[in-house]
Amino acid sequence: MPQPPFSFAPLTPDRIADFVALFGPSGACYGCWCTAFRLPPKDRQRLTPEGKRAVMEARITSGPPPGLLAYRGARPVGWMQIGPRADVPEWNNPGRATAPLPDGPADDAGVWAVSCFFFARDERGKGLSHAMLAAGIDHARAAGARLLEASPMDRAKRAKSIGLFVGSTTVFEKAGFTEVARRKEGRPLMRLMLQGAAG
Repeated sequence: MPQPPFSFAPLTPDRIADFVALFGPSGACYGCWCTAFRLPPKDRQRLTPEGKRAVMEARITSGPPPGLLAYRGARPVGWMQIGPRADVPEWNNPGRATAPLPDGPADDAGVWAVSCFFFARDERGKGLSHAMLAAGIDHARAAGARLLEASPMDRAKRAKSIGLFVGSTTVFEKAGFTEVARRKEGRPLMRLMLQGAAG
């Protein structure tokens, strides 16, 4: 019997339970709860996984949605953190592969970033990242983003590598992103101009 198609929805407060169900008791990626680009390292290190979960739940509750959830039928199977660069301050630090360029400053509300992915184990390597990125592009454009950036990984040891939480370069290339800077081997900064967006 064929599986139902994927669907996507912004992570609003009424979907927190789905987010928690997807991340599981470990909080995804060794208890990160997708706070890596939100909190300075010292602050994150002081927090327990439960504390990181509380930070993320507070962010979801405060809105606007910090990303998208993917569903297979009614089951949450994927997460993509996407939104204005200003919402992920650690992503903007000088010296990072992800640091902003002068024509895409972090304080410009029209400059968005795709910073993280997390998929249910049994959905990895099945093309969900392509479908989710396409949904994210539509979401960013509808919200008025001028451009969308990412800093994916060129290569991983395997398609299901946890290191791919930043996404795969080939996925972004197929979606029309182009490399605009490379400060770290294997981690390009890529960009997609969003036609018809404000700005």
